Amino acid sequence: MSEEDLERYESEIELALVQEYRTVLALFRYVVETDRRFYLANDVKVTVRNSSSPTCIELELNDAWVWDMYRPARFVPNVRVITFRDVNVERLPEHDTAMP
Repeated sequence: MSEEDLERYESEIELALVQEYRTVLALFRYVVETDRRFYLANDVKVTVRNSSSPTCIELELNDAWVWDMYRPARFVPNVRVITFRDVNVERLPEHDTAMP
């Protein structure tokens, strides 16, 4: 496989991932961004552990979707993340699921 073929393959996978993200976004309540991954989740618990240096942040995500183009299953029931870096948690606007 040439370098050009590999780049084309990765571009196609990333495009499919973006399309999947847009499709599933309405199913989730939170967007969570860490230094290594991007998640969608319906339940997020953040625990800050100040007793260590540097400060440790522990995330527990339930009913989650993981942005990772090489992962065969992106929907996961539970995720636990431990990081010493910045974390962003954003609540998504509620979607009206009623049909007119």
